[in-house]
Amino acid sequence: MGKKSLSSLQWLSRFLDETPGDENIGGIPRQVPSVCWSRVNPTPIPNPIMRLWSNEMADELGVYEGDEEILGGKKVADFMDPYAQRYGGHQFGNWAGQLGDGRAITLGEVDTGTKILELQLKGSGVTPYSRFADGKAVLRSSIREFLCSEAMHHLGIPTTRALSMVTTGEEVIRDIMYDGRKAPEPGAIVCRVAESFIRFGSFQIHTMTRDYETLQTLVDYTVKHHFPNFHTNNDDGLIEWLKKIADETALMIAHWMRVGFVHGVMNTDNMSIHGLTIDYGPYGWLEDFDPNWTPNTTDATSKRYRFGQQAQIGAWNYARLLESISPLMEEEERLYEALEFYYDSYEKHNNVMWANKLGLEKFKSGDEELVIELTSILQKVETDMTIFFRLLSSLNEPNINQLKFAFYNEDTIPVDEWNNWLKKWWHRVNGNPDKGKMKLANPKYVLRNWMAQLAIDAAEKEDYSVAIELYELLKNPYDEQSDFEVKWFQKRPEWARNRVGCSMLSCSS
Repeated sequence: MGKKSLSSLQWLSRFLDETPGDENIGGIPRQVPSVCWSRVNPTPIPNPIMRLWSNEMADELGVYEGDEEILGGKKVADFMDPYAQRYGGHQFGNWAGQLGDGRAITLGEVDTGTKILELQLKGSGVTPYSRFADGKAVLRSSIREFLCSEAMHHLGIPTTRALSMVTTGEEVIRDIMYDGRKAPEPGAIVCRVAESFIRFGSFQIHTMTRDYETLQTLVDYTVKHHFPNFHTNNDDGLIEWLKKIADETALMIAHWMRVGFVHGVMNTDNMSIHGLTIDYGPYGWLEDFDPNWTPNTTDATSKRYRFGQQAQIGAWNYARLLESISPLMEEEERLYEALEFYYDSYEKHNNVMWANKLGLEKFKSGDEELVIELTSILQKVETDMTIFFRLLSSLNEPNINQLKFAFYNEDTIPVDEWNNWLKKWWHRVNGNPDKGKMKLANPKYVLRNWMAQLAIDAAEKEDYSVAIELYELLKNPYDEQSDFEVKWFQKRPEWARNRVGCSMLSCSS
């Protein structure tokens, strides 16, 4: 079958049809009690130009490249019924009340014939949930979202996807570091795609406002359409459904830890009910192996969302989801069973992750000490995580000399400690680590912040070639791709050490 235009696809509106919504239409920011959504159209823009396009996502949807006016929010096609979702959330550990899609508008759902996918425009204008913001997005944050969501998919990490990035032809005022220095930036819109954009906070908002009827309706809708093998008409069914969410969330975070990804803002409204990485804001990738690092300047003091604490934050967020479901339970104490399942599930996925990274047949008793010692030595001096593990995947003998390229200063390498650990590991794998397994767990290329920044710098000069090159490179992150090695298989350059956009990002990033 040939590809179609977006307007020719089979559009659905299940969420609007089956959950309660706002009677008012339009994007004036306001409190909207007892609903799951508000109808709102994108704000028209002056000059939509297609800049980035995911051929793979387009193939899955069955659409040809184009439709800039729809993907830029300039017009809405027939059969689309755009809306913004209402939800709440805990932000940095504190309940924030009504949040919702403040700069995202869902165009609708598309039935591809094999699955149903929701298409959403991020940066397309004011909604009832925009609060004091303008609902727009800027070029830099849009490039980061487009590239990272597609890169994560190819790393094998559950994620929302990106179909397109369109520049809008207008300037958006932003205070990039919240320091009072506002400046105009080029605007852009990403079309992102997922099974749904339902979040933990989608349920929380109804429980926190004691709207248990809407809570029940949303749970029934979610299970019916997204977890059809489960039922929620008794405690047993609810617990089994919640365990499924726990397992998918734990798996996602174990994958983050495997590749050195830091989400940066793990608020409960940024946690997908499907265990998808969602809302690419101040994310980052570990350069130096530092478990205490967070890319989010807003979190610089407390480091709540630092790399090494992501699994624990996942548990905290999941506990808030359990609390939000508790009014539907006859025996609330059974929710502890689901929380314990999260911890057990994460340990299982984490053990598999380390077995793969180290080329072990399976994770056994005693291997935890090997991992603890490894992560301790990795922190002794500035060590590039991605390069270290990729080189380890090709090691021929237990000698640190073959791994020197991973260190920022070779003169500071704790040689004896490393050789001692390498000998223990070499003994553990009988001198024959599963290198094939290791290379599929330890990517050669990830979207480091300095790489994304180079794409942004070029794009701001109307040059999208760097962004396109990175998009193509990151389709095959586990392959050698020798033509790109000198350019992209590199440690963080010195210019990026303290540059905004590389070492420091804000929630507007």
